Amino acid sequence: MDKSYNVVLGPSGSGKTTTLRIIAGLEFPDSGRILLDDEDITDLPPFKRNIGLVFQNYALYPHLTAYENIAVPLKIKKMSKEEIDKRIKRVAEILGIAGELEKYPSQLSGGQQQRVAIARALVKEPRILLLDEPLSNLDARIRIEVRGFLKELQRELEMTVIHVTHDQEEAMSIADNIVLLNAGKIVQSGSPFEIYRKPKDIFVFNFIGYSNLLPAKLLGINNADSVGFRPEDARLSNNEGILKGKVKRLQYLGSYKLIEIEIEEGRLVLVRVKPDEDWKEGDIVHIDVPISSLILFKDGVATQG
Repeated sequence: MDKSYNVVLGPSGSGKTTTLRIIAGLEFPDSGRILLDDEDITDLPPFKRNIGLVFQNYALYPHLTAYENIAVPLKIKKMSKEEIDKRIKRVAEILGIAGELEKYPSQLSGGQQQRVAIARALVKEPRILLLDEPLSNLDARIRIEVRGFLKELQRELEMTVIHVTHDQEEAMSIADNIVLLNAGKIVQSGSPFEIYRKPKDIFVFNFIGYSNLLPAKLLGINNADSVGFRPEDARLSNNEGILKGKVKRLQYLGSYKLIEIEIEEGRLVLVRVKPDEDWKEGDIVHIDVPISSLILFKDGVATQG
């Protein structure tokens, strides 16, 4: 994970924020040790770990200006005014908030408040940067912009980032590595491609992106309990395929359509098609999926894919 962008992903209550707080020293683990650059930091108090943490709500002091908020950790370290000023101006320039330093939090936009919170974490030159749901308080348009900004910042500073989120799209778009949690345990870790295309079990397969999961017997497969495939891997036609069904609903999503097809036993299958494909509700269609795109599961665990 050295000098990479790492995302801890999982549903609510899976232990994401708790993991971040344990790394930061704000909570103590029930068992195990915490190693940072091969140094055991498990018993170190937070202020001795030199870890930057940005809270979900930014935790800015409302009575302090942006400059004064950023200066807080440096004043705790009793740095000189000259060094404090030098560091704040440098990090403010990097983050694009040099013109906002004399403003109070109430005078800043959500995106600017976030950058002030990040500046406060970075100004002490931490060994690692922790971000707890950093995009959750931003609207959809700004979220996309800030995702790119965070990734560029990590590359420019060449530092290790651990970013917590429940948003799968956010994780897939920004991460070098994803650690997927469920019920307090790591269920899989790897690149976004590995998590999406090579899930280890049904939970991972269903949690990331759109998915189709069917009994193996419907596809004539005997060496598995169930079979999964992604909507974009399926193809529709009027006369051939491994499954047959009726178009139940169409969702136009700009660059593609997502079609819900009802097959036998009332099961639904999602198929992603080009936006100009002219399928209609009620059409009888055949669904074909390349064998190479099928993921086989036995007792909930992937056996092939």
